[in-house]
Amino acid sequence: MNKTELIEQIAIRTNLTKADAGRALNAVLDTIVETVSGGGDVTLPGFGSFKTTQRAAREGKNPRTGEKLSIAATTVPKFSAGATFKSAVANK
Repeated sequence: MNKTELIEQIAIRTNLTKADAGRALNAVLDTIVETVSGGGDVTLPGFGSFKTTQRAAREGKNPRTGEKLSIAATTVPKFSAGATFKSAVANK
């Protein structure tokens, strides 16, 4: 499912227009991105949580040349699925 298909499903399930459903989805996604990029966490009980995590500096390898290179430490987003979501996927 892509974003357009997701918007169509939101519109069907909520009796919103596709334009309104698209704006609602964009508002949710923008809020999650802004909150997590600002260092906060977003928790949706049963679905999961979004947060940041630190990735340590490490040594990598250029796959083309085999040359070793240094990969800097960075902050990355992380999603952890909630129990209800995990259960729904496992039972399919």
